[in-house]
Amino acid sequence: MGRNHRRKSKPNQNRFAMAAVSFVVVVLLAVISFKSVELQAKSNTYSNRISVLEKEIKKEEDRTKEIAEYKKYVKTKKYVEEVAKDKLGLVYEDEVLFKPEK
Repeated sequence: MGRNHRRKSKPNQNRFAMAAVSFVVVVLLAVISFKSVELQAKSNTYSNRISVLEKEIKKEEDRTKEIAEYKKYVKTKKYVEEVAKDKLGLVYEDEVLFKPEK
């Protein structure tokens, strides 16, 4: 008789164990799904940030090229002449200046 009593409790224990394992699996799936969505959102945010930073890098590279070209231009005779005329009001000896009347 003791054996029959033990056999009856085993199916109940198995059902409880299966229910507990199923519950744990469902909770794990829910957590994994939630974290997956969260990570995807972060990934999208980082991708957008990378695009913005790449555009800024391109702008700064272009600006660096412009500065390098301007640096070369500043060393030319033409630039020196323009500054002398515009800022200092200097002219060549053979140039004639016309000033507007006030």
